[in-house]
Amino acid sequence: MIALGNYNTLKVLRSTRIGLFLGDEEGTEVLLPNKYVPEDFEIDMELKVFCYLDSSERPIATTLEPYIIRDGFAYLKVVQVGSYGAFLDWGLEKHLLVPFREQAVRMEEGKSYIVHCYLDEVTFRLTGSGRLNKFLSNEGFDLKPNTKVSLLVSRKTPLGWEVVIEDKYKGLVFESDVFKPIAIGDRLKGYIKSVRPDNKIDVSLQPLGAKMLEPTANLILDKLKENQGFLQLHDKSSPEEIKTELHLSKKAFKKAIGTLYKERKIAIKDDGIYLL
Repeated sequence: MIALGNYNTLKVLRSTRIGLFLGDEEGTEVLLPNKYVPEDFEIDMELKVFCYLDSSERPIATTLEPYIIRDGFAYLKVVQVGSYGAFLDWGLEKHLLVPFREQAVRMEEGKSYIVHCYLDEVTFRLTGSGRLNKFLSNEGFDLKPNTKVSLLVSRKTPLGWEVVIEDKYKGLVFESDVFKPIAIGDRLKGYIKSVRPDNKIDVSLQPLGAKMLEPTANLILDKLKENQGFLQLHDKSSPEEIKTELHLSKKAFKKAIGTLYKERKIAIKDDGIYLL
């Protein structure tokens, strides 16, 4: 079955004046218009395409790569506001509609918002929603501390930054754990810091404990090499100086230079650290 709103690997069935007809193993067909047809196609070859509904509500295939797929989240820009809602640029010819009822705040032309893409079961159309909590659940997951995860920064709060974890869960990066500039819409790698009894998830942008030492130590080594083997930082440097220079906490910095010192890769002096 051809999945609308997602990538499909389909076989070239026949060539027509308007494009290629592609099909799946169940006999379902979809048109790939001429503008997307590769020059070196052959009958029976397989093509990876994205399938959605065109402006006439007909299933159609494209080789364009959208900024969001069905059941995913992305940071998209409003290109027009109409009588039914806001139309967002998602990288395809037909814009993605976010109906007014699916807007957590009234969307404005020219501004960007985090949205979720889903298939409306009533209209059978791919639709956007800014009501993210409807599509995120912190129930029934198995995320252990230090698990590496993908993040989408979704909102700034007084405590820190809310993030979408693996396009499924909601988490929080505390402001005290942020050591580099981040913004809404950023896609980052993070690590599960803790899961609270109420299933709220705390996330770190750095590995925790022993797992943190190797990447942090390598980061410092790389910085030393970039700066002719010297950094004007040491264990007496302020947290602000370390954060500005390395985007690390002072605790992580001290652990890493301690490891590098024991391995005789650096020398620590009053004016800074030196690469050996």
